[in-house]
Amino acid sequence: MAQKTKGTCRPCPQGASCVNATHCTCNHGYISESRQQYFTYPLEICEDIDECKPRISIYCGVNAKCQNTKGSFYCHCNAGYKLLSGKAQFNNSSENTCQKITPSETTNSTKELQQVVENIESLLTNKTVWGMEEGRNITATFTSILQKIESVVLETALKTPDQKLQKVQNRTVAVETRVVTDNCSKAVIFNLNAQMNSMDIHCSDVIQGNTQGLSVVAFVSYSSLGNIINATFFEEANETDQVYLNSQVVSAAIGPKRNTPLSQAVSLSFQHVKVKPSIKKVFCVYWKGTKEGGHWSMEGCFLIQANETHSICSCTHLSSFAVLMAFHREEEDPALTVITYVGLSFSLLCLVLAALTFLLCKAIQNTSTLLHLQLSLCLFLAHLLFLTAIDRTKIKVLCTITAGALHYLYLASFVWMLLEGLHLFLTARNLTVVNHSSINRFMKKLMFPVGYGVPAVIVAISAASKPHLYGTPDYCWLHLDQKFIWAFLGPICAIICVNFVFFLLVLWILKRKLSSLNSEVSTIKNIKMLTLKATAQLFILGCSWCLGFLQIGPAAHVMAYLFTIINSLQGFFIFLVYCLLSQQVRKWFGEIIKSKSEPETHTLSSRFGPDSKPSEDK
Repeated sequence: MAQKTKGTCRPCPQGASCVNATHCTCNHGYISESRQQYFTYPLEICEDIDECKPRISIYCGVNAKCQNTKGSFYCHCNAGYKLLSGKAQFNNSSENTCQKITPSETTNSTKELQQVVENIESLLTNKTVWGMEEGRNITATFTSILQKIESVVLETALKTPDQKLQKVQNRTVAVETRVVTDNCSKAVIFNLNAQMNSMDIHCSDVIQGNTQGLSVVAFVSYSSLGNIINATFFEEANETDQVYLNSQVVSAAIGPKRNTPLSQAVSLSFQHVKVKPSIKKVFCVYWKGTKEGGHWSMEGCFLIQANETHSICSCTHLSSFAVLMAFHREEEDPALTVITYVGLSFSLLCLVLAALTFLLCKAIQNTSTLLHLQLSLCLFLAHLLFLTAIDRTKIKVLCTITAGALHYLYLASFVWMLLEGLHLFLTARNLTVVNHSSINRFMKKLMFPVGYGVPAVIVAISAASKPHLYGTPDYCWLHLDQKFIWAFLGPICAIICVNFVFFLLVLWILKRKLSSLNSEVSTIKNIKMLTLKATAQLFILGCSWCLGFLQIGPAAHVMAYLFTIINSLQGFFIFLVYCLLSQQVRKWFGEIIKSKSEPETHTLSSRFGPDSKPSEDK
């Protein structure tokens, strides 16, 4: 058997020892990359054996969990269980008896920690605490509150040393605490979990040399703090990388001694709030409190590993931590961009022509035309603002105003579409009534307060509740965070559904009217025209937006093209249906052309008519 040489020895990699001064062998808990027992460095490296993998067959017991460490492993009881010996961890199979903690042991301590968590939640969700503070004020409040939360959680855990492991969670806060009553070695690592985040910390750093008294470590995860302290407080942020907070904020603290240095770094695992494959940069940061307030800093924190769903960070101190990310900007389809700009430009021209027609053609001026005019104006302003300012994000305040204006104009367009559908339904219902004055009076009283008032109320409520979600780093539009986009999608979904119901009712009414008619030619023409308008309005009045919800799966690319083409030509459809296909408008166009051509014809006939004589050359 080869013996380890104590004299001069060749260098070996980390986790290995020299054998006979010529070869290396991996230490216990490690294995060579080639799986050979003896090797020559630097051709080989020693890898840690994960004893907790199922194929290794490490058995910790039915109520315990295995935790891998470098070169070793340990077991610890699950939450709600404890070792008969009272120890926190074990790796001897003879000690793997974890017994359930009786309710009498947990009731009082758990209730007390539960009350603390509830108080934390009420504090974090209290709008009067945060108020309308900005910048330095809000960071100072944030720093103070974090410090108070950590102190209260540690004090509560130390009051109940018999309850070594406590877990409490509610809607916005999750807390796990572990009390250490005995001495432990550096090899022992505690793993604490809160929500979908976790922390590994060495036991020797928890006891801080306090071998006689009690020590405690606390791990707290907040699901709502990211809305208050986001990536805008990151001091290393630059203009080229748009940085987002993509994890929950977590806090780690040890007691009773506070702010003591760590002998070894802690490992923090974060689950990403948003799963995106286009990760450009990942920043492991902690909250650095200062006299002025505080900010996110990378000092002492390093990224170990990151994928689409999780990031693992290593930090040399304890504080409150988070993960910030910069993503690659999604490349736009150049064909869709061209279609959008060409289609919207053509629609703007058509909307101008339609608006002029509605204003100048007296033959068609009625309640229906007034509705068409308002819809055309709102769509014109929305498309114009979209073309000129949707991607101007450099000036944040201006971008926020642009996003709010687009939100209002597109909502107003949809509300006028709803009024169009309502008016068509009322017209079809009263088709046999000669006098439509009651319908016209009702619509005139209703249209302006509803058409411009309802979208104003929706935008005002949205802006008052979450003004910071107007404008994104890429576009001046509503942010997708916190489902804020439903401030727009919710109303338009409702309007699309109602308009579809109006369409079915109009067709049903027209079918009944047509079957009960005599040979009244004018009425039949009215029915045919209403049927045409109802079918056209199925697309014009927002139903084409349903294609936007179908942009998923393999057909997403095709649906994106259909959605872009149909909606960018909405102005053309309005001009086609309400102007070019209208007999009265065509007659009006003919009269204009005829009136312009008549003076010229009259002048020519007066000069070269039968009674006129051409002048002779002298």
